[in-house]
Amino acid sequence: MRTVRFGVSLPENLIRNFDEWIRSKQYPNRSEAIRDLIRKALIDEAVQSDQVVLGVLNIVYDHHKRALSDELAHLQHDYYHLIISVTHVHLDHDNCLEVILLKGKARDVQRLSDKIIALKGVKHGKLYVTSVQNV
Repeated sequence: MRTVRFGVSLPENLIRNFDEWIRSKQYPNRSEAIRDLIRKALIDEAVQSDQVVLGVLNIVYDHHKRALSDELAHLQHDYYHLIISVTHVHLDHDNCLEVILLKGKARDVQRLSDKIIALKGVKHGKLYVTSVQNV
């Protein structure tokens, strides 16, 4: 892919704050930071416009909670068309981690994630969304 150079004019205080942010995030230069910010904006747009997205849903749950494993399995079967894979990890005697890779329309991925996170016994859940379209 060809790289195109362009100039950007910014107020002095904004560029100073941006440079501090770049250092705190350990970007090697402004260009890489700007590329990431543009990608993030495009991914956010993909989510807002209900395009196909990729999601990683992480949940930590109490595996002793009655019926939770069955409810998770039922949801995963009901939404099999969105689920690419599931990784299950035993964290300790009581807690499990599941990492669920998802692909589908943003609204559908969010809906499934919300249903899973809302299950009784899920202690924590977080959905991370990205897109490979237009980035």
